Amino acid sequence: MNSSDRRYSGILMHPTSLPSSYGIGDFGKTAYEFVDFLQMADVRLWQVLPLGPTGFGNSPYAARSTFAGNEQLLCLDLLTEQGLLSQKDVASPPPFPSDHIDYSMVDAWKLPLLKKAAKAFLTEGKDQEGFETFCNDNRYWLEDYALFMVLYERYQDSRWFSVWNREEGDRDPAALQVIRDRFPLQIAVWKVLQYFFEKQWQALKSYANEHEVSIVGDIPIFVAPDSVDTWSHIELFKTDKEGHYKGVSGVPPDFFSTTGQLWGNPVYDWKKMKNDNYHWWMQRIRSMFHQTDILRIDHFRGFESYWEVPYGNKTAENGKWVKAPGKNFFSEVKKQLGSLPILAEDLGFITAEVEELRQTNGFPGMRICQFGFSRDKADWPNPHDTFLPHNYPYNCVAYTGTHDNDTVKGWFENLEGKDKLRVKRYFGCGDKHLAWAMIRSIMASYAKYAIFPMQDILSLGSEARMNIPSTCGQHNWSWRMEKGANSQQKAEQFSQLVGIYGRSGKLGDEEELEHLKMQADKIKRMVRKPAEDDSL
Repeated sequence: MNSSDRRYSGILMHPTSLPSSYGIGDFGKTAYEFVDFLQMADVRLWQVLPLGPTGFGNSPYAARSTFAGNEQLLCLDLLTEQGLLSQKDVASPPPFPSDHIDYSMVDAWKLPLLKKAAKAFLTEGKDQEGFETFCNDNRYWLEDYALFMVLYERYQDSRWFSVWNREEGDRDPAALQVIRDRFPLQIAVWKVLQYFFEKQWQALKSYANEHEVSIVGDIPIFVAPDSVDTWSHIELFKTDKEGHYKGVSGVPPDFFSTTGQLWGNPVYDWKKMKNDNYHWWMQRIRSMFHQTDILRIDHFRGFESYWEVPYGNKTAENGKWVKAPGKNFFSEVKKQLGSLPILAEDLGFITAEVEELRQTNGFPGMRICQFGFSRDKADWPNPHDTFLPHNYPYNCVAYTGTHDNDTVKGWFENLEGKDKLRVKRYFGCGDKHLAWAMIRSIMASYAKYAIFPMQDILSLGSEARMNIPSTCGQHNWSWRMEKGANSQQKAEQFSQLVGIYGRSGKLGDEEELEHLKMQADKIKRMVRKPAEDDSL
């Protein structure tokens, strides 16, 4: 087998969805057990959602920072083992639900404990050299993030542009210095929490890599309007003379929505970004590849052109397509960072120009199997439909569905009777085994990557759906896997398909050794030249 034909399988499982006694998944014991499960299942890829600290609505795609990590993912047990918390501190957690996250409940109980551990770290004085090195290496975002979080808590709101005092929202130097002078401990605590995140996540990532599991990360193309990213670098976004947003992102009206989708993320001033060779973006991508091994870019088509809606509009109807410098941007990425393993989310309204941008950069696109049976297609399933597994090209990543889709079981149960029959005919199965029949079909396809939400591995219904797009429902982003669900039996069931369809990502013994030697030599030659100025 030629190395260019190697095929892989993966599982999509956000760490917040892992079992835990503390109301939300974390980087503790069950995360390591999940890696063991992946290895047992012969899975090479663990795909996660964005790992940033979530804001209103708890969406990982609307984080308070594109560089920081979500503090709620920190493991209290690991901090207890370090002596930063006592057994008594964590002995009596509230009666958290086991099947979903109650974010308000988690925030109220867990954050004070995390801050207590951070203060103990500062008082204890151990590992200060490592902490100082971390602060120095990440000064380009960490200083602003810690300051932002102190102000966010002070106002109990992250909308710096409308709720904060004008001087603080506009980053008046004197006003910010007052905050630094008044709250040095609180600022230091937020920095320590990010250091904890770095240590715990990198340890987990190393464990995964040692067990032949690579992490597939996710980067949203846009940032949240009330994030530290916009507050600290408003000059990178389109604004009017008074500093207010001029345009926001979305998608135009289509079959699914007559008014389109108004996302509300501020749009970039690409001309200004180009002037310094996209320095902020290069820092962002470097940071992501420190966290992960492979990177999925959400809404990839936005690098070619994006739907811009005038700020203040209530729907996305009055927007327009605006060109973005995708070709120049990715040329600069390659020039500064080299060829990177990037996956392109190329769903939605895709033009020939978007497809050319993806193909010229060699990025795999996405195929969602459920889309092959879309109800808006009169002739579905069309044997030539590109979303059906037998039509997948090699250079793509195939899914049953993503975080925005219903589970396979839930999707199937909501189909009409005649549509269910068509689906069963395609997969050659009955109702009970539909999820695994779809998984098998995708595994058998020619796609280089085949990745499945854990909910589909467990054949769960709509109650386990991760997100309903364009809604802020209380159960979005809250699904949690029940303890013990990732059993040995499930691992063996999946491993059998990996073996049958050759999706271990491995070559023959001699070829594998030669391939690994070539990769090792390549890494030795690869010298990442640090930026002359890491400040933003």
